Amino acid sequence: MKRISIVLAIASSVLIFSQRSFATRDTIPVLRDSTMEGLGLMSHFNTNLDSLLNLWYVQAGQDSANMLSVIEPDSLSMDGGLLPDSVYISRLRDINSIIDLPYNSIVRNFINVYTNRQRDRVQVMLGLAEFYMPIFEEILDYHQIPIELRILPVVESALNPRAVSRVGATGMWQFMYGTGRMYNLTINSYIDERRDPILSSHAAARFLKDLYAIYGDWTLVIAAYNCGPGNVNKAIRRSGGKRNYWDIYYYLPRETRGYVPAFIAATYAFAYHREHNIKPVPMPIPATVDTVMISGMLHLEQVSHVLNIPIKTLRDLNPQYKVDIIPANQKQQSLKLPFESVGLFIDRQDEIFAYKDSVYFNQNNVVDPSRYTASYRHEVPSGSQRITYTVKSGDVLGKIAERHGVGVSQLRSWNNIRGSMIRVGQKLTIYVPAKRASQVSAPKGEDPNFIYHRVQRGDTLWDIARLYPGVSSADIKRNNNLSSDRLIPGQTLKIKPKG
Repeated sequence: MKRISIVLAIASSVLIFSQRSFATRDTIPVLRDSTMEGLGLMSHFNTNLDSLLNLWYVQAGQDSANMLSVIEPDSLSMDGGLLPDSVYISRLRDINSIIDLPYNSIVRNFINVYTNRQRDRVQVMLGLAEFYMPIFEEILDYHQIPIELRILPVVESALNPRAVSRVGATGMWQFMYGTGRMYNLTINSYIDERRDPILSSHAAARFLKDLYAIYGDWTLVIAAYNCGPGNVNKAIRRSGGKRNYWDIYYYLPRETRGYVPAFIAATYAFAYHREHNIKPVPMPIPATVDTVMISGMLHLEQVSHVLNIPIKTLRDLNPQYKVDIIPANQKQQSLKLPFESVGLFIDRQDEIFAYKDSVYFNQNNVVDPSRYTASYRHEVPSGSQRITYTVKSGDVLGKIAERHGVGVSQLRSWNNIRGSMIRVGQKLTIYVPAKRASQVSAPKGEDPNFIYHRVQRGDTLWDIARLYPGVSSADIKRNNNLSSDRLIPGQTLKIKPKG
C-alpha cells in the first residue's frame, strides 16, 4: 500500500532474529550475523533519505542535512553510551502502554540511535513535540485508540508536515495519494491536506482503527501502517498463519522489520529523554494559535504584510497550502494564526483582502502563474535573463552562484532551496545579470532580425529553446544548418524570435 522512509537508521541491519518468538518485554533474543542482509537494508535506507535531509524547521544554525548523517554498516553495532539491558527492560516495563513494548537486541540498537548517535535530531523533535503532541493525543483520544500511537509521526516523518518520501508519501503521517483520498483528504494544486496536522491526524486515526478491526493486535497494526495490510497478510500466510509480529518478522518487507523496533525505541527516547540528558530545542512556533475561516482568495503574504506576521510563521502554521494561497472562493477554508493576531485579523479583514490584490491575483481572481514558484513569489532582478542550469558532479551552490554572478541566497530563493543540498542532475533556475547573459547583439553585418545566442558549457538545444518563447529545438537547427544536436561552447546560434 505504501513504502515509507524510516526516520532513523536501520540500526539493526546487520542482525537478524533467530527462528523463535519473542513476545515478552524481558526477552533478549539470540541473534545471528547476516552481513549481506545488513548491507541490503542499509542500501535501501540510503535511497529513502531525500525527504528527511531537508527538514524545514531546523533553526540551530546548521544545515538540516547535517542533522541526519548516514550511518555506516560497520558502526551499527557500536554500543557506546548504552546502559545495562536490565535498565532498559525495567524502564520499558514501567511505561504505561497498552501496546506491547518488548526489549531485544534490535530495540537496543535503535535506542542507541535515538539516545546517542542522533540525540541532536531527537532534541529538535522534542521541541516540535511540545506543539504537535497535544494535537495528536486529543485526536487519538477522540477516536478511542491508544494515545501511544502519537509516536508514529516521529518514526514516519520526524514531525515534519512537509516530508515527502521518494514514492510520494506526504506529511507527518506519510499518506500516499490514494490512501489520503480514501480518507477524505483534499489534494489538489492549491491544497494538500496530508500536510495539515489536524486533518491528517483524523485520517490516520480512522486508518489505524480500520487496521485494528482486521488484526486485533496493535503491533501488527503498526507494521501494516508502514507496509500495508497486503504485505502483512502475505507474511502471516508464509509463516504458516502465525499472527505475532516477531514470528512473521522474516516474511515482512525489509523496512518494516526495523519499523516496529524503531517505534519502541522512539517511545523509550521520548519517555526517558531527561535520563539521557536530551533537552528539547525551542522551536519558533507560537505556543497558542487560533483558527479563522476564510471566504475568497487570499495570499499568505497579504496577511503577513498587513498584520506584520513573519511569512515563515504563517507557512509553518498552515503547511497544507502548497503555493501560499488559500483558495476559498467556492468553499470556506481555515487559516491558523498566532492567538494574539486573531482579533487584528477580524478588525482588518477588508484591508487584508484588498492589500495588493491586483498583484497577487488578476481581475478574474485566477493566480498569475508567472509570479509564483512552488511555494512563494520570488523577486526577479530587472534586466536579467532566465536560464536553466543542470547541476553537475562537484557543484556546490557557492561555486554555481559565483560562476553566474549571483548570490547564494538568490539561488536558494529562486529554487526554493533550504540549506545547501543540491543533487546531480537537478535543474536550477538562475536569473543572470545582463552583463553575463549569453544573449549577445547581432554581429556586425549580420541580420538584425535574429537574436544571437552564445552557447555556454552544458547547454543543449532544448535548454536554449526554452529561453525563447515559441522557439523549438528544430527551429534552431534549421536556422543554423545544424545536422546534429551537438553544440560547442562559445558557438553562436541565430535565434528567430516568434511574434
